[in-house]
Amino acid sequence: MAKQCDVCGRKSKKDASRSHSNVKTIKRQHINLQSKKVNGVTLKICTKCLKTLEK
Repeated sequence: MAKQCDVCGRKSKKDASRSHSNVKTIKRQHINLQSKKVNGVTLKICTKCLKTLEK
C-alpha cells in the first residue's frame, strides 16, 4: 500500500540533499501516517487530518 493519507490523499514529496560541493541527491520526505480506527474501519490518516477529526 502506498504511503498516502486515506482521508485527504496527501503523499510523500521529493526533496534534495545538497552536499558541500552542491551535488544534489534526491530523497523522499514521507508524511506522518498513523493507523486509526474511525467508525469501525482502520484507516491510515496523516496527523494533520487526525487533528481536525478530533475537533
